[in-house]
Amino acid sequence: MYVADSRASKPASADGAVRPVAGRRRAAIAPTVLALGTVSLVTDVSSEMVTAVLPLYLVTGLGLSPLGFGLLDGVYNGFSALVRLVGGHLADRGGGRHKWVAGVGYGISAVCKPLLLVAHSLTPIGLVLAADRTGKGLRTAPRDALISLSSTAENRGRAFGVHRAMDTAGALLGPLVAFLILRATVDGYDAVFTVSFCVAVVGVLVLVLFVPGGRRGDAGAVERPTLRGAVGLLRRRGLRRIAVCALLLGLATVSDSFVYLLLQRRLGVPDRWFALLPLGTAASFLLLAVPLGRLADRVGRWAVFVAGHGGLLVAYALLLTAWRGSALPYVVLALHGAFYAATDGVLMAAASDGVPEALRSSGLALVQTGQAMARFACSLLFGAAWTVWGDRAALAGAAVALAACALFSLTLRPKGTVPA
Repeated sequence: MYVADSRASKPASADGAVRPVAGRRRAAIAPTVLALGTVSLVTDVSSEMVTAVLPLYLVTGLGLSPLGFGLLDGVYNGFSALVRLVGGHLADRGGGRHKWVAGVGYGISAVCKPLLLVAHSLTPIGLVLAADRTGKGLRTAPRDALISLSSTAENRGRAFGVHRAMDTAGALLGPLVAFLILRATVDGYDAVFTVSFCVAVVGVLVLVLFVPGGRRGDAGAVERPTLRGAVGLLRRRGLRRIAVCALLLGLATVSDSFVYLLLQRRLGVPDRWFALLPLGTAASFLLLAVPLGRLADRVGRWAVFVAGHGGLLVAYALLLTAWRGSALPYVVLALHGAFYAATDGVLMAAASDGVPEALRSSGLALVQTGQAMARFACSLLFGAAWTVWGDRAALAGAAVALAACALFSLTLRPKGTVPA
């Protein structure tokens, strides 16, 4: 692949769609994006090995209630919100520290994997998961800032799509490795946690050896990277609208683990096959991440982002129907993966358009923080609703909330998010 030799962007619409210019060759994906994609691929093999078995390990192995699992799942998915702003600010303050702040985050998460071997009750498991998510919180914004700064406005959606596709390839392999380990060993969970740690170490080494450091744009033309300046980004109307919509939609986004538990209950999936359910989501995400990223560059990132939540709403509706056909899990998991392909990288591409380079990591962290906090709250609320009213009533409430938030997001379409 050739590296794009210019950062000049094509004309962009207000909603983030980039209009092609006739006769100009499509920019290729930068080597930094490919290197970060490799790091994410290896790291996701490690993390998804744990994620695939964690719901069953906690609910069946340790006997946690849905409310207790909702609390831990909320910690796992939402605790990173508390440190994302810190990671984003540290990366911006150092200019070239994006790589090293991300590296510290990857390292913390790697160290947490073997600690699960000695955590067998709610409190220590919660502490380990909190530490793991601290690592994720530190690394996510600097990593996404590196992707954004290494791409142009014309191919930013595609760049994030390529990264997310490589990341999801690891998510596809992780549950499969966990499944094979569980079937081949006596102390299956301990073996999964041990192998996960070894793979995570490889991911950190790839980052250190092959990912170049971040680079700063024209420092004289942009704000000084301070905490006040980072928070002040919310005064930008386009970024503020994106952050609000991401937060509201996150409040109605049921955790992956709950989706898999719902599928298992609906279909009576044996415990030994549970670890394979995330493969359906990962396969759909992998196949659609790049096409939907390119589509977002062409027709508008916000339209694709909201449409992805529409697909998730259809998946909720299917889980609520009486249909128990053999195709149900394939359709639900395909829609679940399509949701991530249309929202994960696309949201970061849309947010990047309204953030100056010197504050890119902090700006992305603002959006990620709101979304992570909302999903933390959703896990707690969904787990409590499941415990009190049952799984169907809880999912019905989430579906109504998602429909309302998606309609609101359509009316609050961000404008002016692309800098002049």
